[in-house]
Amino acid sequence: MLYLFVDIIVGLSNATLRALLGVQLESPSNEPYLSTSLQDFWGRRWNLMVTNTLRHTVHKPVQLAMENFLGPKWAPLPAVFVAFLVSGLMHELIFFYMTRVPPTWEVTWYFVLHGMCLVVEFGVKRALSGGRWQLHWIVSMPLTIGFVVVTATWLFFPPLVRNGVDARAIEECKELVVFMKEKLKWDGLHKI
Repeated sequence: MLYLFVDIIVGLSNATLRALLGVQLESPSNEPYLSTSLQDFWGRRWNLMVTNTLRHTVHKPVQLAMENFLGPKWAPLPAVFVAFLVSGLMHELIFFYMTRVPPTWEVTWYFVLHGMCLVVEFGVKRALSGGRWQLHWIVSMPLTIGFVVVTATWLFFPPLVRNGVDARAIEECKELVVFMKEKLKWDGLHKI
């Protein structure tokens, strides 16, 4: 549902900007439901603008700093974890502004868990075959999406649901639809 909501909003924004200014926005995601690993999901398919921002502002500096200690092969692992920790803290701050209640740290733990699992995934791939080992997509795709959905249901969404953000968002969407219907009816009558 979140993916569809983001995709629809960006799609509408993209169409509007293309019509008004001739500008094409970059898609926020690339079919995340086809992810075959956490690396694929977080690195190439989900929330690409944030991924690129974290890559340049957190991951690369940490990786460069860690190369002196771990070497170039293993330095990306702590860099990945730190990027996920920063993402978790930023999401916690966003959730605070949306809910105005003290943080429960569930959202941060969601990203810490994904960061740890991604580090394990990288480590296993590098140890087994230099980063090329992968399960068949018919196994890895449901495992990946299942893991993302289960952990999001467990840690990411409860603070939003518990504090009524989901209900408020649905009500605001309903109000927008009513407003647009009224606006279109008024414009239609006005043109006649």
